[in-house]
Amino acid sequence: ALIAVPVAHAIQLSFYEAQSFISERRFVGLSNYARILADPSFWKAFALGLGFAVIAMSAQLVLGIGFALLLNQPLRGQALVRGAVVLPYLLPTVVIAVTAHWLLDGAFGLFTHWALQLGFGRPAWYDHPVSAALLVIVASVWTWTPFVTITFLAGLQTIPASLYEAARVDGAGAWMRFWHVTLPMLKPVLFVVVLLRSIWMFNKFDIVWLLTKGGPLGATEHLPVMAYRRAFKQFDVGGGAAVATLSFLVLSLMIAVYFWRFPLDEKAAR
Repeated sequence: ALIAVPVAHAIQLSFYEAQSFISERRFVGLSNYARILADPSFWKAFALGLGFAVIAMSAQLVLGIGFALLLNQPLRGQALVRGAVVLPYLLPTVVIAVTAHWLLDGAFGLFTHWALQLGFGRPAWYDHPVSAALLVIVASVWTWTPFVTITFLAGLQTIPASLYEAARVDGAGAWMRFWHVTLPMLKPVLFVVVLLRSIWMFNKFDIVWLLTKGGPLGATEHLPVMAYRRAFKQFDVGGGAAVATLSFLVLSLMIAVYFWRFPLDEKAAR
C-alpha cells in the first residue's frame, strides 16, 4: 500500500491538468505526455540523468572494488580503517551539501580562499555547467562509494583462499588472479551493485537539489529535479507527474533489458 498507492496516484495525476494537489482537476488524457515529449528540455534532462548515473556509478564501482581489495589485506588497525571508510555513507545528505557549500562558496568558501591566496582568482564553482556537474558527481561518488566498498568486501571474504593458492601454483600474477578468480566469484555481487547503484543514481534528487537546484541554466537538471520543479515551482502538477511517470517507465525498461542481458540464472545465460 505504501508503494502501490502513491505510484498509482502519480500515474493518475499525469492524465490531468491541475495547479496543485488539492485544486480542481481537468482530464486531458495524453496531452501532458505529448507536451513533455515535445519539450527539448525533457530530453536534455534525460541525457543528463543517464550520463550522471553512468559516470557516478562507474567511479563508485572502480573505487569501491579498489578500496575493498585494500581493506581485505591484513593490516594494523584494520577494524578502525574499515569503520572510517563507512563514515561518508552514514552522513545525512544535507550535511554533505552544507559542507560542500562551506568549502566552495564563492564569497567565503575555504577552497575559494585558498585559490585566492595562490593567485588563481575567485573560482565560480557553481556558475559554470561543467564545474557544477563535476561537483555533483564528486559529492555522489564520495558519499556512496562506501556502500560499494563494504558490499564487495563482504563478497571478498567468502572467496576460498585455496582458489588463490591454486592460481599462484599455476603461475598467475596479481592481475590474473583478480581477473580469473576474484571477478568471477564476485559476479553475483557485481550484478546487484551495478543494478542498485544505477537505479539510485538515476533517481537521485536530494544531493542535486541541495547543491545546485538543477543549475546553472539547467546544466544539472535531470528528470527527478525537472519533475519537482514543474510540480512544485511551476504549479504544473500534471506535467510533473508525467515526467515522473516517464522516468519510471524508462527505468523499468532499462532494468528489464539489464535482466534479459545478464540473467541471474546461469543456465538461462548459457
